[in-house]
Amino acid sequence: MTTCITGTGLYIPPYSISNEELVTSFNTYVDNYNEQHADEIEAGTVTALQHSSAEFIEKVSGIKSRYVMEKDGILDPEIMAPVIAYRNMDEEPSIMAEMGTAALKDALKDAGLEANDLDGIILACSNFQRTYPAIAIEVQKEIGMIGGFAYDMNVACSAATFGLAQAVGSIASGMAKRIAVVNVEITSAHLNWRNRDSHFIFGDVATACIVEDLDTPKGYEILNSKLFTQFSTNITNEYGFMDRSEYLAAQKDIHYDIEQPVTPKLFLQNGRKVFREVCPKVSEIITEHLTENNIQPSDVKMMWLHQANANMLDLILRTVVGRDADKAIVPSVLDEFANTSSSSPMVVFHRYKDSLQSGDLGVICSFGAGYSIGSVLVRKV
Repeated sequence: MTTCITGTGLYIPPYSISNEELVTSFNTYVDNYNEQHADEIEAGTVTALQHSSAEFIEKVSGIKSRYVMEKDGILDPEIMAPVIAYRNMDEEPSIMAEMGTAALKDALKDAGLEANDLDGIILACSNFQRTYPAIAIEVQKEIGMIGGFAYDMNVACSAATFGLAQAVGSIASGMAKRIAVVNVEITSAHLNWRNRDSHFIFGDVATACIVEDLDTPKGYEILNSKLFTQFSTNITNEYGFMDRSEYLAAQKDIHYDIEQPVTPKLFLQNGRKVFREVCPKVSEIITEHLTENNIQPSDVKMMWLHQANANMLDLILRTVVGRDADKAIVPSVLDEFANTSSSSPMVVFHRYKDSLQSGDLGVICSFGAGYSIGSVLVRKV
């Protein structure tokens, strides 16, 4: 028996925001802020905000646009957040379940399967709109899957590869024969669109893949996985169910500004530290993984990496494969999708999986908050 990825699916949100649109909104907010605080800025008690530019964004990230589930609120300088209405679970699917269901149906079609062919669903991503019932179980219901199991898991941007490892483990244990790994990211809702250093980073999307145990392999054989975590606070997103209690305990703390109590708890990162610390570790994990499997880096035909930043992708490629490595080994979708957190390596895998020939080796690798790094070694059947 061979465990394989036999199908992938992709759901793209209905709206796209270009760098130019984003910058126009952001700079209007900056001008309004500086005008409102002109006296304090002149007195030196408040620091003036600085403009952003489309050129700056593309230079530091490689991003040109991003997809989102709601656009008007993000681009409104008075709001600068997606405006998405609450949905009653008894009446309609949640927005995360809706996105995940669309991606999963696409993956099932790609694999030539029906919902009831699945034994389990793992919904692995960075943020969940609720604690329970699990979004995965809601997706199970929405696709019409009878029986089996479904659960949510969170390993930030590494959730997809960790989810793949869990799927393989469940199959190896005899718990299941077919498992779907679904990644849903509404990153627009956890991003602080008023932060110049990060307001351009993320986009929304959903992906899914089918992992099967087969007598006759097809798709991509999963050879094995390598997982790594190390605690760091250089990437954080602290918004959670304890906010109400913490706010009540510290009402006078400026950190819990009554007008925007959750803003300081949205996505934050120390970008320079992340770049310096994460890139070498990712390269080390991938290199170790290849060595453990007696594979030379030059034998790897493609690395589907987490789409965090174009400069990070380039550095990891050169460190693992060599300074003269062909950039086609690490394809990118950053210009169109931006960083889509856990979904990102699966977006690029979905887009480029047909580029390899039978017998070719590849690596699906994700990395992010935690720190967390996951490397999945695959071979095209």
